[in-house]
Amino acid sequence: MDDVKSAGEAAVKAVKAVAEATVAAVGEKLGSGAPPLPLPNDRVQLMALHREARRRRDAAPLMSEERADAVRELERIEVHVARVERAMDPPLV
Repeated sequence: MDDVKSAGEAAVKAVKAVAEATVAAVGEKLGSGAPPLPLPNDRVQLMALHREARRRRDAAPLMSEERADAVRELERIEVHVARVERAMDPPLV
């Protein structure tokens, strides 16, 4: 049972590390005016990115460019989550 718990904790740490690296890379791309990096197709990673973008939005001052950038990133992530979830639905018969 401890092995399963340890494996789960290791997986969570790995996802957080990937999410933080992706958020940092996306932030650099957004700041440079280049197109943003593609988002992962894994819902767990997307939700980690979403949490980080919400944290950035909430920490930014009202009416600031930082807050606007975080909101745009949230929108982009939410649209991608919807695409991933829609692809998981079986086709209508």
